[in-house]
Amino acid sequence: MSYLGIDLGGTKVRAVKIVDQSCESYADSLIPKRGSEKEIIEIIKKLISKLIDKSVVGIGIGVPSVVDEKLGIVYDVQNIPSWKKVFLKDILESHFNIPVFINNDVNCFSLGELYFGLGKKLDSFVGLSIGTGVAGGIIINKKLYNGSNIGAGEFGMLAYKDKNYEHYCSGQFFEKIHGEKGEEIYKRAKKGDPDAIKIFNVFGEHLGNLINQVIYTYDPEQIILGGSISKAYEYFKEGIQISLKSFAYQNSISNLKISVSRDPDIPLKGAASLCY
Repeated sequence: MSYLGIDLGGTKVRAVKIVDQSCESYADSLIPKRGSEKEIIEIIKKLISKLIDKSVVGIGIGVPSVVDEKLGIVYDVQNIPSWKKVFLKDILESHFNIPVFINNDVNCFSLGELYFGLGKKLDSFVGLSIGTGVAGGIIINKKLYNGSNIGAGEFGMLAYKDKNYEHYCSGQFFEKIHGEKGEEIYKRAKKGDPDAIKIFNVFGEHLGNLINQVIYTYDPEQIILGGSISKAYEYFKEGIQISLKSFAYQNSISNLKISVSRDPDIPLKGAASLCY
């Protein structure tokens, strides 16, 4: 008996086959920036087809948006403009004839940490994914808090400065404000470029302001950072600490731990866990 876990991101979709809670085989594909709804669904079908066999009894999918969990309808994917209302569960169950379970991608990241990663010994934490966008998955008393529309934890959509937190606390900060991909600035920072290091410090201050809002709202034991930008944590952690100094209850800050996910497969494992 095995399961498939699918992680649909803003630029890439990844898939894994999990047997006995271990990742056995993988597949991935880039997503066209202006791909149609049907085009992206076909990409997902092809990935699943590469991994599926008679042992697969369920497919779990993490998507970067809000979801009708019962009906499996995906709404208004911010980084995939063509996805306004996608009946993804029905489409895939009709095609593959096995159960499909869908949730928000960052919720899947947090479920992965809860069952397989840094959250196994924690009662409450927030998994904060920083990549194309920024959002959180909220674990309270060892259970995922979804909200009514699988929309809890969409911190990036909160108003901040002249835009919202996502503009300042995700890859958008590097591309839209500094005209360069975060990966390129990261490479320069690793070489000791002072301008690149300064950019990451400022990024960290913005992210620290977001973390302040998360702590005021949920007061978690730990915040676990994930997503592509978390790899650069050493260059923006000081900026985070600068902003945390403005938090009203400093004892809470002294008790808080901020860590970085150690397993790049955690979102996939969390998606597969939707089937359990």
